[in-house]
Amino acid sequence: MRAVLQRVRRAAVVVTGETVGAVEAGWLVLLGVAPADTPAEAVWLADKVAHLRAFEDDAGKMNRSVLDVGGGVLVVSQFTLYGDTRKGRRPSFTGAAPPAVAEPLYERFAAELRAVGLPVATGRFGADMQVELVNDGPVTFVLESGQ
Repeated sequence: MRAVLQRVRRAAVVVTGETVGAVEAGWLVLLGVAPADTPAEAVWLADKVAHLRAFEDDAGKMNRSVLDVGGGVLVVSQFTLYGDTRKGRRPSFTGAAPPAVAEPLYERFAAELRAVGLPVATGRFGADMQVELVNDGPVTFVLESGQ
């Protein structure tokens, strides 16, 4: 699994003019799933996201997690994170899991975040989404399971 985390002041996902998910301060997570990914990787990655100390403490140092600051997480499926642009001019998406594999792992990832007490909002899997965000910092990380 691959996740792009963006620390946000607020973020929302809109589908056909309707806001389907939104959070105030916390993480926007763009989540990609590979064909060989497993539920164990979804659990590992959710734990990493929940406990990553990338929010400022009183001294201005990145020393608090999203849990510590009472933030939320907006999770958006993003198969293009596994796009391969090395050949030609059109990306190949053979490195991305098919929906039957990806959707349950996406849901498991979100469920694991909820299980530790985080408020979690999601986009709509497979939909054409518009993602609105106000970056905080900006602070952005790329995480991959198995690393």
